[in-house]
Amino acid sequence: MKFRFKSIKTKLLVWFGAVTILVLIIFNITIYKFLEENTKLSIQNKLYDKAVFINKSILLGIPINELLKDPELAGVDVAIFKDKKVIFQKGETNLSQFSQFLENEESFFVFRQGVSLNGLYVLNITSPFKGAILFYEHQIDEKIDDDLKDIKTILFTLEPILLFILIFMASKLIDKVLKSIKKITDTANDIYVNDLGKEIPKAKYSDEIQDLVNAFNKMIKRLKSGVETLEQFNSDVSHELKTPLTVIKGEIEVTLNKPRESTYYENSLKTIEKETISIQKIVDNLLLLTKYNHENIRQTFQPVELHSIIISILEKLSHAIKEKNIQVDIAQLEPLEFEGNPTLIYSIFSNIIDNAIKYSKSNSTITIWLQEDDDKIIFIVQDQGIGIDEEFLDKVTDRFYRADPSRNKKIKGFGLGLSIVKNSIALHNGTLHIESKLNQGTKVTVKL
Repeated sequence: MKFRFKSIKTKLLVWFGAVTILVLIIFNITIYKFLEENTKLSIQNKLYDKAVFINKSILLGIPINELLKDPELAGVDVAIFKDKKVIFQKGETNLSQFSQFLENEESFFVFRQGVSLNGLYVLNITSPFKGAILFYEHQIDEKIDDDLKDIKTILFTLEPILLFILIFMASKLIDKVLKSIKKITDTANDIYVNDLGKEIPKAKYSDEIQDLVNAFNKMIKRLKSGVETLEQFNSDVSHELKTPLTVIKGEIEVTLNKPRESTYYENSLKTIEKETISIQKIVDNLLLLTKYNHENIRQTFQPVELHSIIISILEKLSHAIKEKNIQVDIAQLEPLEFEGNPTLIYSIFSNIIDNAIKYSKSNSTITIWLQEDDDKIIFIVQDQGIGIDEEFLDKVTDRFYRADPSRNKKIKGFGLGLSIVKNSIALHNGTLHIESKLNQGTKVTVKL
């Protein structure tokens, strides 16, 4: 069964401790090897100094027997070669067996005999005769161990203390990091659908924790925006669907109240169908208003041919144009391509042109411009219709708002068209400007 830690802090400390111990072991091995080589070099230098001492003493005429009585040469086997022959030997080791090393380029050799490590040093001389002085020292590993013993003691004493200090410091550092994460957790636990006003305080330093806090706060804002949009949608639906549903319910109740003629049933069903279509249009428009936001709109952008959309809309509305004998004057229609959401761009142009036709007088003119100016696309529709009173101009883009509906009872609408236009233009970082004079007409300007 795999053992797992529940706490992130425990996991990090265990991993940190394991890695630290591994690093210390590697460090100990490296230091030991380095000191061991250093000690071997020290022994080599000592043997070299002794060999030079003997060579100088021989040059001064001091008898070799007297030299070898020196305390510094105690415990060291010595052999002096002259013309590759042993002329003097001290010690029990048969040094003549090492004569093959006299012509070797190296001067220091290490051998293992049994469990002990022995060293051999060769100093070639040319005066007072051509030959070599050979030293053989037994059990140099004991000398190495004696030299390293104190260092080992220091390492084994200090390293557990160092490990404890490092783990303690790591624990404090982890606590500092987890403190910010705990704030995020506490804030997340306090957030509810009906209370999205809380935010996590910004981190003190600009680091990954601050990035996490910023991302979390942005997520809260998106959730809040989404909930507000949903609440607005629910409010709009309940508000606007109440009338057609009431009509449908009343029509059904009256129709079922007593037996009727077939003509009455047919008229009743037509009324119900008409109201059902109205409900469908309202729902479609509301969904279009709530489907996109500034966070997801960019993902839907693609090249859109604006002039083609305008021509397509005019063809679709040709029946309504002919019915009121309206003349459509296309003052300018440049072939322009725009990076945007095709559905929303179509909705912008369609609603503006459709409104111009709806509120235009018979035998009047609608003028359309599509042009590019200062890196901005400008779309203008001007009609000669009934116009809008100045006091209503700032409200006509509100949802379900219809300017002075008593004057427009014959004109069908839900008060959602310009709201969709305004929202769609804002999602494309554009601007909407409406100019109107009562009974003279309206001019709508869109800049993208």
